[in-house]
Amino acid sequence: MERSPATSRRRRHSRPLLGSAMAVVAAGALTLTGLVSSAQAADVNVAKNAGFESGLANWTCSGGSGATVSSPVHSGTAALKATPAGLDNAQCTQTVAVKPNSTYALSSWVQGSYVYLGVSGTGTTDVSTWTPGASGWTQLSTSFTTGPSTTSVTVYTHGWYGQPAYLVDDVSVSGPDGGGGTDPAPTIPAAPAGLTVGTPTSSSLALSWNAVSGATGYTVYKDGAKATTSTGTSATITGLAADTAYQFAVTATNAAGESVKSATVGGRTATSGTGNPNPGTSVPKHAVTGYWQNFNNGATVQKLSDVPANYDIIAVSFADATTTPGAVTFNLDSAGLNGYTVDQFKADIKAKQAAGKNVIISVGGEKGSVAVNSDASATNFANSLYSLIQEYGFNGVDIDLENGLNSTYMTKALRSLSQKAGSGLVITMAPQTIDMQSTSGEYFKTALGIKDILTVVNMQYYNSGSMLGCDGKVYSQGSVDFLTALACIQLEGGLDASQVGLGVPASTSGAGSGYVAPSVVNAALDCLAKGTGCGSFKPSRTYPGVRGAMTWSTNWDAKSGNAWSNAVAPHVHGLP
Repeated sequence: MERSPATSRRRRHSRPLLGSAMAVVAAGALTLTGLVSSAQAADVNVAKNAGFESGLANWTCSGGSGATVSSPVHSGTAALKATPAGLDNAQCTQTVAVKPNSTYALSSWVQGSYVYLGVSGTGTTDVSTWTPGASGWTQLSTSFTTGPSTTSVTVYTHGWYGQPAYLVDDVSVSGPDGGGGTDPAPTIPAAPAGLTVGTPTSSSLALSWNAVSGATGYTVYKDGAKATTSTGTSATITGLAADTAYQFAVTATNAAGESVKSATVGGRTATSGTGNPNPGTSVPKHAVTGYWQNFNNGATVQKLSDVPANYDIIAVSFADATTTPGAVTFNLDSAGLNGYTVDQFKADIKAKQAAGKNVIISVGGEKGSVAVNSDASATNFANSLYSLIQEYGFNGVDIDLENGLNSTYMTKALRSLSQKAGSGLVITMAPQTIDMQSTSGEYFKTALGIKDILTVVNMQYYNSGSMLGCDGKVYSQGSVDFLTALACIQLEGGLDASQVGLGVPASTSGAGSGYVAPSVVNAALDCLAKGTGCGSFKPSRTYPGVRGAMTWSTNWDAKSGNAWSNAVAPHVHGLP
């Protein structure tokens, strides 16, 4: 726990010598009589749950404005996030026990615009301090003295009207114990669980594990020796030999000490120079994704061989849920596809890959009912998808779950699949707009949790109505501003530009609402990549690496004479 030194300390409970210290020599011994002293008691932090590790316990926030978050934090595993709204400045308070006639040092680490820290009810002069803006963690500090009859004060923090949310962590009210004591000293944390090895390269292995309550850091051990430390729940071990097996364990640490080691897991680096372990070629810098329908809904019925060369990634829609939780399978609708056989389908996959295209299997859709919400279902999901990759030769997987997603277990499942399939695995996602409004959303957390192995997020910019852009303004679907201002949230929220694509309908029949002409898609891509073609919203910087665009579907595109892909694909492939 961070604590700032008091700017002044009141010495307490010390009495002077009675008169002068009287020395009496008796029997050759020197005796001091009348000398009575008492050592000053150490100051403590009288604030409770000062680091918000126990949620909002001991704190009250106005209008329900406060919540705890796991990132960003100054230390520990949690911090306060409070959001002003309307006439509410998001004030959070705690009443702490103090001693009369005593001086206390008040401090806290804060982040955000217009953040205030103060104290009231001191019995003397109430004090406060503030910062007009802190993009990183900044410490606010002041001090106060209690009155002769003051036994409690109210510590508060708040933001300002019309400003974004602010963050607070590690509050300290340091001074004499007023009778309320202080938080218990930290205990040694438990051993981390869920240690897994992610995508291997020929010289590195990526590790991840579950967070441990009360931990402030983690230590990774390779073959029994300390390899690295981390303040988060992941680490990449580099400098490894190719095609070599290693054993890993991780411990959790805090001020009290280090936990016992986690269960040991093994990982093996890739063989040097083997190239892409999956069939096909890598995804180009700027790519066009199209969903291919394994059903007949009035759009043009296609074989994979009918899909134009405009498409770099073809997402086969969809895998089917099984009776085993998390597991999926694939059933080609031969009857609905005019007698298209499994053998023809597999041969067409190979032909597309030979032409440099990637064919992946999509999981979900509007009616998809696949649930990955436990360790067992995550294992089933990864194992069943890997079986489909082996059977059909798919290059990867698309996550299009529109009925809920658990970031913890989906992240585990995709990392497990990546470990099985190798570094060439293509992973795409097609969340709805509401799923990517905030980094705290499950889809967004999943995307960030697999950022090192994620290919692209093609958010569906349709069937959503109006949404907030990254500038906090509301934009209506069907416009260039809707595409650019919402893409900006992902681009500024942690995803690489190469991991952001624009998902739109191929025609007015492809979605209930939100269709935009191909020219609008191209303008939005130019706005993001080059800063030209923008509407009223113009990003503060350009993203020349933006991946490209996606459409639902290749079949609806074909129904319109491939007007969408003929206009958008050349533009995507011509981006800088």
